[in-house]
Amino acid sequence: MITLFHRPKTRSARFIFLLEEVEAPYEIKLVTTSTGTGGEVDPANPHPHGKVPAISDDGVVVFESPAIALYLTDRFPRNRIGPLIGDRERGAYLSWLAYYTGVFEPAIMSKFLKTEVPRATAGWVPVEEAMPAIIKAVASGPYILGERFSAADVLYATTFALFAQSPMLEKSPVIDDYVKRVLARPAHARALAREA
Repeated sequence: MITLFHRPKTRSARFIFLLEEVEAPYEIKLVTTSTGTGGEVDPANPHPHGKVPAISDDGVVVFESPAIALYLTDRFPRNRIGPLIGDRERGAYLSWLAYYTGVFEPAIMSKFLKTEVPRATAGWVPVEEAMPAIIKAVASGPYILGERFSAADVLYATTFALFAQSPMLEKSPVIDDYVKRVLARPAHARALAREA
């Protein structure tokens, strides 16, 4: 049984979506987190910084979005939501999961904080350089791995949906169509119903 440590209206909601996609048995444990406006870290939350998302699989704790995505798709391979070891698409899958946290999220945060990316030393690039790479991958889609929907799409599309009204990301019809495609999946509708 997977336990998702969750705070509503945060990025942990994407894992209700992914858990529905992989058809894993799961329960949701609501936790509190500290925020910029205060709040207490929940001692029941196993994330080392009291953040979400985090999961427990009968005591095996996994935290950070790409790690959770990889863990769940490897653990529950039936619906092939993540390429397995030996699949030709595995390298691209791992790369896009790592790019999400190593490049895309830092690029967004740099833009949000109005901080220049230290080009000589940073492992990421400004969001204006990250977006064309993502758009190129999605444009040849319909998904980031091409014809195959994966957990990487859950991470990227839900993030784009979160920032849909934000001026931080330049509008792109390719991204808009991609988000609509991903969020139209039945598992997303089930996830919204579960969260509500």
